[in-house]
Amino acid sequence: MRKVQRELVGAVDSSATPTDRLDRLGKVILEPTGSFEVRSLLSFTLTYTVGSFGLDDTGALRVACRFPADWGKLQTADPTAINYVTAEASNGTRLALFYDSWGNTRPWWKALTIRVVHGCLAEGDTITIRLGDRSGGSPGMRLQTFCEEAFEFRVLVDACATGHFIEVPNSLTISIVPGLPKTWKALLPTLRRVGERFHLGLKVEDEWGNPTDQAEAEIHLKANLLVEGLPQIIPYERGMRGLTLENLKVTGSPGELRITASTKDGVVLAVSNPLTVSAVSRHASYWGDLHGQTGETCGINTARSYFEFARDLAFLDVSSHQGNDFQINNAFWHQLNELTAEFEDPGRFVAIPGYEWSGNTAVGGDRNIYFRSEGRAIRRSSHALLADHLDIGTDCCDAGALFEALQLEDVIAYAHVGGRYADIAFAHDGLIERSIEIHSAWGTFEWLMSDAFDLGYRLGVVCNSDGHKGRPGASYPGASMFGAYGGLTCFFAEELTRDGIFQCLRRRHHYGTTGNRLDVDVTVHFETVGVVFDEDPNLVESSGNEVREVMMGDIACTADTDVNLCARITSGTPIERVEVRNGKDVVHTLRPYQEIDCDNRIRVIWQGAEYRGRGRETIWDGSAELDGCEILRYEKINAWNRERKFQQISPQRLEWEAITTGNFGGFDAWLSNSQAGALTIGTRHVSDRIELADVGLGDVVLDGGGLDRKIRVFRLPDENPHTTMSFSHQVRLCETGDNPLWVCVTTEDGFQAWSSPIYLFR
Repeated sequence: MRKVQRELVGAVDSSATPTDRLDRLGKVILEPTGSFEVRSLLSFTLTYTVGSFGLDDTGALRVACRFPADWGKLQTADPTAINYVTAEASNGTRLALFYDSWGNTRPWWKALTIRVVHGCLAEGDTITIRLGDRSGGSPGMRLQTFCEEAFEFRVLVDACATGHFIEVPNSLTISIVPGLPKTWKALLPTLRRVGERFHLGLKVEDEWGNPTDQAEAEIHLKANLLVEGLPQIIPYERGMRGLTLENLKVTGSPGELRITASTKDGVVLAVSNPLTVSAVSRHASYWGDLHGQTGETCGINTARSYFEFARDLAFLDVSSHQGNDFQINNAFWHQLNELTAEFEDPGRFVAIPGYEWSGNTAVGGDRNIYFRSEGRAIRRSSHALLADHLDIGTDCCDAGALFEALQLEDVIAYAHVGGRYADIAFAHDGLIERSIEIHSAWGTFEWLMSDAFDLGYRLGVVCNSDGHKGRPGASYPGASMFGAYGGLTCFFAEELTRDGIFQCLRRRHHYGTTGNRLDVDVTVHFETVGVVFDEDPNLVESSGNEVREVMMGDIACTADTDVNLCARITSGTPIERVEVRNGKDVVHTLRPYQEIDCDNRIRVIWQGAEYRGRGRETIWDGSAELDGCEILRYEKINAWNRERKFQQISPQRLEWEAITTGNFGGFDAWLSNSQAGALTIGTRHVSDRIELADVGLGDVVLDGGGLDRKIRVFRLPDENPHTTMSFSHQVRLCETGDNPLWVCVTTEDGFQAWSSPIYLFR
């Protein structure tokens, strides 16, 4: 398996090096080998034996690991601290060590370089590298937070001191496995019709979100509605990483289904998200994560295990693999197409062939490409990491050329923000590019939707993981630069087939979330008859149908001055607020409680980013100090990295370390008397004092510059039981131009959902 993966990657300098020369580069061994638990502390010894080339003065050895690895920065300064590394030469030659998170060629960016200084090494000499050297008191090297079938220490050598590093042939791998059970999950879809089949997914995750095989239980299942096919008791055996119960149906009355999983002693393990069972809906909802990649490109594990995880451990209905085009060689493109055809299972799981067009922002930026059928040509942004250039003439080196080349294809595209961000002003085709990804593991990017409104585009909202850790549909950020949990998209389709999903995508009948599953229904009702269009009439001549009601994603015209926006939200966790928006403007904010319900619970939220590009991370390390009252208890919000400090120092002081990348985090504090005294917040971006008497239901906003960077403080009820909301709100339409009507839902546990806009014009 590993040999095949490395052949597909094709990103090793030694690809052009004759085998006889590779044999002269030397060899390396690793101790210990085997399987090791995520986030465990270990000490590894790599012993490199110099080959017949020797290792010249100022030559170097390099140990590189893949970009997603979040085991932390190796260091050579403190022998008592974590991740201390040393190296020594058997002949006593001096060695200099340097670690750089961007020290090698993608995707092997994280690199420790050991340079020979004032001497040289001959054949048979050795260099011994100790990662997590414990001899001086270091606890060792801490492993990454996610599982990997074959974590590789890639060793390269610059034997001739030319600056050209060539891979030492033998691979050094270990297996990183899940930790102890921490959190049980029970996952359902969110909308089905009476009598329509669905599945229930059960799993238990370790503290870093990895499905673990170390749980064992007799699980008792109880539903609040009559569910045909649901067993009362199921065994969950050690060695299982997840369990799917298929072909379940609610055959009686419609309602909101919740399923509780308990032990035989009655201890509740998990309560599912709610499933709305409808008697009248013309469509069902299907959940997908259509954006992630694996070890064949810039991630980890294999494309096969990626689709297996999506279906069997994230319990998704739809998925797609989106590797960087400049790392997809023709053999891997062929393999991806074979995999999507193999995993395609109409009615149960839809696998969509595609790739990520990874052009630089200056030539249009990142786009996701989804084909309706296998066997289509891949149009790359470049061949940057591909050795075979025979088909370089098929490249589309800017987004405009890409859209031109896709004119005759049965294809859908998303604009998204990853490392690079999409510049939709540079190039856009509304018949191909139907939606924008506004949340992923890289952060939250509502500003990209604002760009679309300013440009007059009519685009839907999607959210995905853009994950690199092999966990589509359940993509935790871990302890690295990723500051957000990966997103999901809910597709409204008449059937779970590729045709059904593509019809949904073309009509923008979907909404995105930051990773939670909640049922969101948004419609607009007209006083007089309106017209809904099959296609955007700004782009093509389109037929229309007379209607009195439209759903999310529709494009319609009306003679009405005011329209009635209706929304229904059903969530598994309490709802904090719902914003009704017309384009970039929030026209109304609704909460399921009143100001009179709020008492001694204060919420502090930090959010935003530095700027649009790769260095968007905003550090929010800081403190909150109270005078006039005390903190009785507190709860963290979106504090995904369990190792970052977040603690109560005294009855009146909290201190934390936090990061946002366009998303938000924060805390709730229950105070002894929140009407008296003041709150002082101190961070590098915002520092201010707020009188608690001035904090109410609405946000007190402290601006932090940057890209929507700010701190918000507001009041909540001590306990909020509201998990459902239904409302109708009258919206005054603008006389000219579009009225993109959409909602943003925020739940108390820090998740969000955005409906695709309904585009109305008069």
